[in-house]
Amino acid sequence: MKKFLLILVSVIVIAVVGIITYVSTALPNVGDPEELVVEVTPELLERGKYLVESVSGCIDCHSVRDFSKWAGPIKDETRGAGGEIWSEEMGLPGNIISTNITPFALADWTDGEIFRAITTGVSKDGRALFPIMPYHSYGKADKEDIFAIIAYLRSIEPKESIPEKTELNFPMNLIVNLIPQKAELSSKPDYSNKVEYGKYMTTIAACADCHTPMEKGEFIEGMEFAGGMEFPFPNGDINRSANITPDKKTGIGNLTEDQFVSKFKEYADSNYVIRDLDNGEVNTMMPWLVYRNIKEDDLKAIYSYLKTLKPVKNEIILFEKKKEI
Repeated sequence: MKKFLLILVSVIVIAVVGIITYVSTALPNVGDPEELVVEVTPELLERGKYLVESVSGCIDCHSVRDFSKWAGPIKDETRGAGGEIWSEEMGLPGNIISTNITPFALADWTDGEIFRAITTGVSKDGRALFPIMPYHSYGKADKEDIFAIIAYLRSIEPKESIPEKTELNFPMNLIVNLIPQKAELSSKPDYSNKVEYGKYMTTIAACADCHTPMEKGEFIEGMEFAGGMEFPFPNGDINRSANITPDKKTGIGNLTEDQFVSKFKEYADSNYVIRDLDNGEVNTMMPWLVYRNIKEDDLKAIYSYLKTLKPVKNEIILFEKKKEI
C-alpha cells in the first residue's frame, strides 16, 4: 500500500510539474506577429490620435494620473511614458505597472509586434500581458483602427522612461499565460446603423471591462454593464463603476440622450477647471478628462447601443469612505 501511495504521489507531482512547465514555457500561444508595415497618412494619424487620446484611452493608462485632483488627470510630464501602478493595496494579484508606449520604448518593436500586443495581449518578448489592458476588447476592433493607433503612437513625443516591470503573485503569474487569445477582428459599421456603430465604439472603448462586476477574476454572467466593479484606492476609499444598463431605477433608463452626452461634455466646457478633491471626498477612477473629447455623435451612438441592452437591476454605492477601525 505504501509503495502504491508513493507511486501515486510521484505521478501527481510529475503531472503538476509538467503542467506548470507547459503553462510557463509554452504559453501564451497566439502565433507569431504579422509581418506588416503601417502606411501612415494624415487621416490615419488623425484617427489614431482620437482613439489613443480619447476613445480607447491608451494614453490614460500609460501615463501617471494625479489622484489628488478630481478624476485623476494625467501628469503631462508622464504622458505615454507609463509608470501608473495598480497595486496589491488596490485588490490586484501583484503590482501591475503600465509600460512606456512612446517611440523611445517602441523603437525596436515592429508594427506587427505592436499589433499583436494590442489585440492579443502578448508582448514583444512573448510575455502575457495582464488583462487590466483590455486587449480582448481591442482584439474585436477593425484592423484599420489598430493601424491608426500604431501610426499615432509612432508619432508622439518620445519619453525616456523605463518603468519597473509588472510583478504578479503566484498563481496569477502562471494563470496569466492562459488569458491571451487570438484576435477576432471586425469591420467598423457605418454610422447609419447607429446601434451597431455604438456597439463597436463601446467595445473599443472597453466600457464593459469596467462596468461589469467580477467574481474570482471572471466577469459575472448576466451582469454585463450592470456596474459594481470595485476600484479601491491605496488609502482604503472605494469607487465602484456605475450601472449603465437601461434599468430605470438603478441604471441609465431615465437618462435622455442629451443628459448622457452632457455627463461627458461638462468636462469639456471651457469654464471647467480641474479641481483638487474636497475634504473627505472619494475620487473616481472614471477618466472623465480623457473621455470628454469623444465626439458627440459617437457618444449618441454609444447611448443608443446601451439602451438596447437588457436592463439589470443593480443598486450601486458609487463612493465609499475607508472604514475606520
